[in-house]
Amino acid sequence: MRKEQLDQLFDKFNELTALVIGDVMIDAYYWGKVERISPEAPVPVVQVNKKENRLGGAANVALNVKSLGAKAIICSVVGDGSKGDIFRTTLKENGFSTEGIIDSPSRMTTVKTRVISQGHHLIRVDEEITTPLSSTDQRHLLECIQGILERQKVDVIIFEDYNKGVLTHDVITHVLAEAKRLGIPTTVDPKKDNFFAYQGCTLFKPNLKELKEGLQVEFAKNDETALSDAIEMLQNKLQNEMTMVTRSELGVELHSNKQKIKYPAHQREIMDVSGAGDTVISVASLVLAAGGDVQDLAALSNLAGGLVCEKVGVVPIDKKQLHLEAVIKLTEQINA
Repeated sequence: MRKEQLDQLFDKFNELTALVIGDVMIDAYYWGKVERISPEAPVPVVQVNKKENRLGGAANVALNVKSLGAKAIICSVVGDGSKGDIFRTTLKENGFSTEGIIDSPSRMTTVKTRVISQGHHLIRVDEEITTPLSSTDQRHLLECIQGILERQKVDVIIFEDYNKGVLTHDVITHVLAEAKRLGIPTTVDPKKDNFFAYQGCTLFKPNLKELKEGLQVEFAKNDETALSDAIEMLQNKLQNEMTMVTRSELGVELHSNKQKIKYPAHQREIMDVSGAGDTVISVASLVLAAGGDVQDLAALSNLAGGLVCEKVGVVPIDKKQLHLEAVIKLTEQINA
């Protein structure tokens, strides 16, 4: 890819709209310092000096999409209590519409609370319900999704599954069928439940652990032959167009109907891997929707996933930084 093509690809992001469907959550943070051990138990006492609520799960995917210049619409179900109100407020503060958010009296809003001191993650406390949506909530969500697809031009649909119950088998199959009818590409960041429900999706992006769990196979993380065989097995089951497996420090591997591509991870000072998968699926989805080829998709997704790991906490990708890094890597390839 030439720099001019890279620039055009990044400019194209600004014209796109992504519909993000899946489990949303609040990523809550307590920032402070530790100066003593509790007299009640051998645990550190954190003197909190800052509290923060961030968008998490599928909402962090939407935040990444927005950070890349595209429009993101979020569809999900939250509880109808105070935590749901906090989530809606945080959405609005980040410039998102709440048109796709369904309130449910039978569910709670997922909250992941992290306590961090001097860059170190001390503990995480989760509040959540992981049971599948009720038939009523499922119907309301599908009606909401259908309405958005009828009212707006959507360039890509992203399924972000955190196994919290929003992406039921019926929701998945209904939306995939509608996307196929409308000619909209679909991308999937899966979890173990409903792993094989995404029949015929465009891009399926498990990490290595999810791939092995979904297929119920086991092999060493550096066994390239076993990995390739596992991806082939997956694609035979899913009949999807592309599979991209993220492999942490080993980079990414992407198989399409025509190509097999492997990119090693870039050397990074890893601070926090939280949210890296959200960034990868966001970049991959926009490159796909913008008409980029599979090599661009794999290379930019791999680069972006590494960049956000240099930051503490769940943070979206910085478009300018990603573009600059991509230009640097492109220059290095040309001069090699």
